[in-house]
Amino acid sequence: MSITGATTTELLERLERGDLTSVDVTSAYLDVIEKRDGQVKAFLLVDREDALRQAEAVDKKRKSGTAMGALAGVPIAIKDVLCTKGVRTTCASKILENFVPPYDAHVIERLKAADAVLVGKTNMDEFAMGSSTENSAYQVTRNPWDLDRTPGGSSGGSAAAVAAAMSPVSIGTDTGGSIRMPASYCGVVGLKPTYGRVSRYGLVAYGSSLDQVGPFANDVRGAAVVLEAIAGHDPRDSTSLDEPVPSYTESLEQPLRGLSIGIAKEHFVAGLDAEVEKAVRAALDVYRSLGAEIREVTLPHSEYAIAVYYLIAASEASSNLARYDGVHYGHRAEKFNDLIDMYSASRGEGFGAEVKRRIMLGTYALSAGYYDAYYLKALKVRRLIRQDFDKAFADVDVIASPVAPTAAFRIGELVTDPLAMYLSDIYTISANLAGIPGISVPAGMTTNGLPIGLQLLGPTFSEERLLRAARMLEKHTEWHKLRPPV
Repeated sequence: MSITGATTTELLERLERGDLTSVDVTSAYLDVIEKRDGQVKAFLLVDREDALRQAEAVDKKRKSGTAMGALAGVPIAIKDVLCTKGVRTTCASKILENFVPPYDAHVIERLKAADAVLVGKTNMDEFAMGSSTENSAYQVTRNPWDLDRTPGGSSGGSAAAVAAAMSPVSIGTDTGGSIRMPASYCGVVGLKPTYGRVSRYGLVAYGSSLDQVGPFANDVRGAAVVLEAIAGHDPRDSTSLDEPVPSYTESLEQPLRGLSIGIAKEHFVAGLDAEVEKAVRAALDVYRSLGAEIREVTLPHSEYAIAVYYLIAASEASSNLARYDGVHYGHRAEKFNDLIDMYSASRGEGFGAEVKRRIMLGTYALSAGYYDAYYLKALKVRRLIRQDFDKAFADVDVIASPVAPTAAFRIGELVTDPLAMYLSDIYTISANLAGIPGISVPAGMTTNGLPIGLQLLGPTFSEERLLRAARMLEKHTEWHKLRPPV
């Protein structure tokens, strides 16, 4: 088997046995990036020299007999929203075009401690605001399964990198579905952890009460290994929860006995593509054959999730992005008359259209006279959405649903219709509002060769359960073994 055709598990085993060196593995992936990324455009930055230097250091450490980290020698791609010390971090925005952080994000520290090899920074929707990676200020990332289609967003570059075998694993962020949707569109595994499970220190904020960092991988075990490496308490993040981190990899192969799966009628309504529904129901049949019980649950307030999300997320974005004013760092306009004009000109030049749209929406929702009617009411409905999940999980272990209403749509198809673009997140947003974990696992293909993912949701801190449930499906299907034509 080729190096880049191997799963993360197989790479780790071959590295540990000494069949491969980290330099071998890293070189192979860098060669694929050089060959394929001109078409896919998943990466904003790749530093071949530095990546090989990291790999050499890992090989030297292994030869010395020193204990190795859980990801020793494995290349990993990083969404360009996480601060990397001495390495440009742009959030795919012109306003941060020349920003070089003086420190590493907590997740980057953890990956380095695990001896992973950071190969580059991946493209995204600007400030993680989008569902197609078309909002990047620099380039449009394309889906490796069909270059005319989107890889999803906002973590489209990270998902496309794994799908195109340019990296076995990658890091993304999920504010309203930005890991799970690209994972589904690109035919890879993507996990959004419980809010607070992974530190947000060094993550450039979009919606602070919604953002979570999580892994993409070419198999479920790869996602488990990465999550185990990056999860855990961090006192620098006030929202980081001090909860023990299970060994996700140790229990992964243990099937869930007596598994009960909830199906919400609200997830199977008008607008759901027939092929997507067929794939989801086929996956449920696999679980039935393994002894799982399928039960109907209800999530009555899910119909309000889109409206609630875009009020809360936009309001938090309005606050978080106020810091980009051309004073301390980031883009500053060259021509202006006074301080206020400098603010306006710098922000006008630096932000893209979608970011401006969300800032304006959030500023309006937070303004005097509208705060109670919009933002405060959205917070109250958010609580009802969480209560719906609490009630459902009292009866079932996990909830299964589509990840998105359709498979990957064409580039440019929805870019002029923001509402239609927002509705592509209809099945993922509720999990962020409730703070619960979710995973997308490959579950089918359309007749024209596009991947379809199955979403599994669980109660807070049930990542171990979700990974085991996802592995059950993966072991009894072949979807995750398919590779795109690129």
